[in-house]
Amino acid sequence: MFTGIIEETGIVKSLKKGAKSAEISVKAEKIFDDIHLGDSIATNGVCLTVTSFENNIFTADIMNETLKRSSLGQLKSGDLVNVERAMAANGRFGGHIVSGHIDGTGTILSIKKDDIAVWVTISAKPEILKFIVEKGSVALDGISLTVADVNNTCFSVSIIPHTGTNTTLLTKKIGDVINIENDIIGKYVEKLITNNKVESKITKEFLAKYGF
Repeated sequence: MFTGIIEETGIVKSLKKGAKSAEISVKAEKIFDDIHLGDSIATNGVCLTVTSFENNIFTADIMNETLKRSSLGQLKSGDLVNVERAMAANGRFGGHIVSGHIDGTGTILSIKKDDIAVWVTISAKPEILKFIVEKGSVALDGISLTVADVNNTCFSVSIIPHTGTNTTLLTKKIGDVINIENDIIGKYVEKLITNNKVESKITKEFLAKYGF
């Protein structure tokens, strides 16, 4: 589990593509204070498993499903990526529950200054937007952010200077693709509601009859 509070930005050293998978190598600094084989590291919001590490470079495999759902396959050598190690049990929960399992991608429509803040607007498919609510949480390239506005085609977040300085978000350009992970609580609630096979006898008419 992750928090969406980015520890640092790493540099992609290589992305080796196979027929339906890939291997990525990323150079970083802070996360090597405590890294082991098999560790989970969110890379632009995607949970990856460390398969090897040496000289401040870790390597991980990217499966076909991950390539299809995320923007990792578009990365190239020299690109910056947001990295975060899995949350330690004794750590502060500064963001929100982030699993590192990407729901899909969106496209940046606009980037606008608003005094010290920057508004970023992203278009997304209906299956993504249905879980996005104003003042709710969303992870963009692994960054825990608060939704400032949402409509039927897009949503906006407002970036504070600290987030802009310590992540890759403001290096993006209009038209760039970004990874989106919806708030997992909303997904579980929908699953419970839509899969409930028991027909409830509590209706609006029943409630009105008894004064509710």
